[in-house]
Amino acid sequence: MPLCTICGSREAVVYQLHTGYRLCRSCFISDIVARAAREIFRYGMISYGEKILVGISGGKDSFVLLDILSQIYDPSRLGGVTVVEGIEGYNRAEHLEDIKRYASERGVEIHIVSIKDLWGASVDEMVRRSIASGVRISPCTYCGIHRRKSINIVARELGYDKVATAHNLDDEAQTILINIMRGDIERLYMNHPLRPRLSRLFIPKIKPLRKIYEWETAKYAYLAGYKPQEVECPYLEYFPSLRVRIRDMIYEIESRKPGTMLRLLEWFDMTFNPSKIGGKIELGECSICGEPTSPWRTICKSCELQLKILGDARAAALLRIRGSSPVNKNQPTP
Repeated sequence: MPLCTICGSREAVVYQLHTGYRLCRSCFISDIVARAAREIFRYGMISYGEKILVGISGGKDSFVLLDILSQIYDPSRLGGVTVVEGIEGYNRAEHLEDIKRYASERGVEIHIVSIKDLWGASVDEMVRRSIASGVRISPCTYCGIHRRKSINIVARELGYDKVATAHNLDDEAQTILINIMRGDIERLYMNHPLRPRLSRLFIPKIKPLRKIYEWETAKYAYLAGYKPQEVECPYLEYFPSLRVRIRDMIYEIESRKPGTMLRLLEWFDMTFNPSKIGGKIELGECSICGEPTSPWRTICKSCELQLKILGDARAAALLRIRGSSPVNKNQPTP
């Protein structure tokens, strides 16, 4: 077996197509940690003393993010949040216990919040109501919008300064292409790591793994001995999204031209740098729930979806969350 390109003394276990390096276990893990740390430093993602809330799904990416941050930052300034979507067969009790155990081993407090507890219905229930109402919206839309909104509320109410999400290079490349195809300049701008804070109610998000390939996070998790949740969301099979088609296309290009996704992200970072573009986007506030929403909206997308499937003002009562904390450190409603 070939020796590691970096240290030259240990057996290589990984071959990086985009660099041409063969790396041993130690040098590979060190490389991933160093690249994530450089991205944090390059864009000033974390300032000294800030409290960081890490979004933890239980998958490989969020494990790698938590593991890296607990190495390079004070674990006492970190917290984790897991959102229980309420999808049958997907959110298992033992899965939640694994998440809490991994966080505890790294000295990180974990918070568990349920979409059903916050919004009055699980994702499964929202999908059933949507079908019954004749509203044709992907389950991924219900899930994604309510997960993001829930995490923002938890971070704000518990006093965190930033939310760290485990989006990897594959995710970012796909998002860029999707927004280009849709002509969505606002979302391209909002996805840049140097974007200014958009609202006093919106906790800034950081993505330390945005230059790390998905296969690299999978390999890191494997070499670190982490066993991620193996159950795939059941809705993916029946509701293929535009993202899936974009993913397949870019993987084909990447296989022919290794490094394509990295070059795409570097282009994006230079082209959509807010300091070069000028101007500023400020989010409005939803007239129903009071949470941040796009400038041209009077109600946020979450409330809009609930109004569509409930059909009357009952949604407003369900969506007002003032006066009580959404965080439940025990077992949430499935």
